[in-house]
Amino acid sequence: MSDRRRRPGQTVLERFHRPDGSIGQVHPLRVLEDDGRVLLGWIPAGTPIVGSRLADGRHMADAPLEQRFRIPRVVVPDFWHRTSNLRRIADDEWSSVWWFFDADGRFTNWYVNLEVPLGRSPGAVDRIDGVLDVVVERDGTWRWDDEDEAEVAIDAGRLTPEQLDRLRAEGERIGTLAERGAYPFDGTGTDFRPDPGWPAPELPAGLLEELSPPSGSGSAPARR
Repeated sequence: MSDRRRRPGQTVLERFHRPDGSIGQVHPLRVLEDDGRVLLGWIPAGTPIVGSRLADGRHMADAPLEQRFRIPRVVVPDFWHRTSNLRRIADDEWSSVWWFFDADGRFTNWYVNLEVPLGRSPGAVDRIDGVLDVVVERDGTWRWDDEDEAEVAIDAGRLTPEQLDRLRAEGERIGTLAERGAYPFDGTGTDFRPDPGWPAPELPAGLLEELSPPSGSGSAPARR
């Protein structure tokens, strides 16, 4: 598996695929560790990303719930807002764990992004966002996030009922680890400080144009 590993300091892209196979959001990460199955990466606040908007220009949160997965999406230039993230992405797990750090570098909480794993491709780890998420507080208490969106996503065909069942099971697994204070919720990584000399990870030149559909064509509904 050594050919799959990224070296510390390299940039790897976390790509969120849409159900039709096209790519929505793309987040560049600075590699900290990678054993060929589990990758640990860093994305500081302000890092340029490929974001997505509804085709009419609205953010998803600005649209009524029943519209969010039915209106086409377009990719847009954006940046990672507010918090810096340490991310653990395992190829065979239906989630990635994000450590959140505030502007002063203090750990605040974990956010567990439930995802459908799609494996790796050159320079990237590929996932489908699972809509449903889990928030884990510093004391190990946890809660579901975006449950209302998950139900709407099923109705819109964004997720299958079988996928949502698998994602819920993953969330329950995560919750059990959090309640026990087991890794990755045992304090590991909460004191992380990036090397101040590191530049922010960068997107490949021309990526946004490559992902944008030709003028006049649509974009499939997607969360990311």
